[in-house]
Amino acid sequence: MLLADSGYPLMGVMWTMFVFFAWMLFIWLLITVYTDLFRRDDISGWGKAGWIVFTLVLPYVGVLVYLIAEGRKMAERNVAQAEARQRGMDDYIRTVSSSSHSSGAEEIAKAQDLLDHGAITAEEFEVMKRRVLVG
Repeated sequence: MLLADSGYPLMGVMWTMFVFFAWMLFIWLLITVYTDLFRRDDISGWGKAGWIVFTLVLPYVGVLVYLIAEGRKMAERNVAQAEARQRGMDDYIRTVSSSSHSSGAEEIAKAQDLLDHGAITAEEFEVMKRRVLVG
């Protein structure tokens, strides 16, 4: 086997993979902590700087202490932010859909007005009326 011949046993490969994924997990946790830390508005700049120094000086301990101390509040802030985003999207969709779609009666009235003013023919009026009534 190629790995056995190279002097890099299977346990070495497994340990390297474990260390690599542990390192990636730590980086992900650090990004999560920093993201939450910078989005907070209930802590001062000095408090944020203190947490950053703590997580840089004692990386594993700092991240774990932050997660233990702020984990529940962190989840609540994420839920509140997701709900606010959803409300904003719903409000935007409501405003766009209400302003772009008028009722069928209004469209037929506009088409009738165009017909009365001679801007469209009777055939065009019928096509517009059918289009409104169908869909």
